[in-house]
Amino acid sequence: MNIFVAKLHYDTTSEDLQEVFGAYGEVDSAKVIFDRETGMSRGFGFVEMPNDAEGFKAIEGLNETELNGRTIVVKKAKPREEYNNQSRRPSFRERF
Repeated sequence: MNIFVAKLHYDTTSEDLQEVFGAYGEVDSAKVIFDRETGMSRGFGFVEMPNDAEGFKAIEGLNETELNGRTIVVKKAKPREEYNNQSRRPSFRERF
């Protein structure tokens, strides 16, 4: 299960995510996303957990809790295609 984590403190590391989510089960990967130009954290990241039940427990247990002084938002990540389709404007033909 791919999990989206938002409102991260800018000092939060991928290792921090690995440790916090690891309390709920096996973590395949944890990654804080950084801006390519500035190298600064963008304040969100993704955690991959192979067991869906453990992933849902992590979401339930960690959503709206404090991590490094910030209240984080944790939810199941949407597939990239679904996100892209929602965020783009419909074409002229799609509108009429």
